[in-house]
Amino acid sequence: MVERIETDQLSDILKAASDPTRRKILTYLAQNGPMRVTDIHAQFDMSLNSISKHIKMLERAGLVARRTEWREHLIEVQMGPLREIDRWFADLRSIWDLRLEALDDLISEGDTDND
Repeated sequence: MVERIETDQLSDILKAASDPTRRKILTYLAQNGPMRVTDIHAQFDMSLNSISKHIKMLERAGLVARRTEWREHLIEVQMGPLREIDRWFADLRSIWDLRLEALDDLISEGDTDND
């Protein structure tokens, strides 16, 4: 059974993913696999310190993890929180689907009453 994430954690994930630079970092890591911070930095026109701060925010939200191989620190995307965002959107979609079906039923009943 998959455990649902807490509301505060979901808020942290959405906040971290709301920044365009952080989304680009996530996309780059998802496409290319684990990378060093300096390799990630090479893809952006900003300071290494700025990239490091973005990565730390992604780490706090659980969207990336840092692992060490020998002397290398690699950053890798974590799919679990991304799946949780997808589940949250799916729940929203199902609520709206139910509401739209109910509205459609009301409209259909109104059409039948007018005949």
